[in-house]
Amino acid sequence: MERTFLMIKPDGVQRRLIGKILQRIEQSGFKIVAMKFLKVSQEMAEKHYEMHKGKPFYEGLIKYITSGPVLAMIVEGENAIERIRRLVGSTDPQKAEPGTIRGDFAQHIGRNIIHASDGKETAEKEINLWFKKEEIVEYGMQDDRWIYES
Repeated sequence: MERTFLMIKPDGVQRRLIGKILQRIEQSGFKIVAMKFLKVSQEMAEKHYEMHKGKPFYEGLIKYITSGPVLAMIVEGENAIERIRRLVGSTDPQKAEPGTIRGDFAQHIGRNIIHASDGKETAEKEINLWFKKEEIVEYGMQDDRWIYES
């Protein structure tokens, strides 16, 4: 099983989309193993988006992600990183396919509802940035045998 990091951004929270997004994640067979609702500090935002420092959109991105609460989570499943990225859709909602989270709910690249790690290295880095080891819950699901062939 693979783990990945997801964050419902301030626009997703403010538009009351948390329940719909969580429903899609769970119905796709993923298991949520950690979750926290918080307001992102300036320091955390800068660490999370350090790869964009110096880019023209960086300051606006930091201002946006710290503007309201977010829901950060770790999800687990087979090939989770790639499958979650497909479920989330293109970073640019104008290019996101209908049926994806961004394709159905977002309109503008600057307000694209949700963040999902883009690779194994990024997922590991983001999981370790946002969660302590003791905040991640190990457990089995009763439907695992129906979702994953044993």
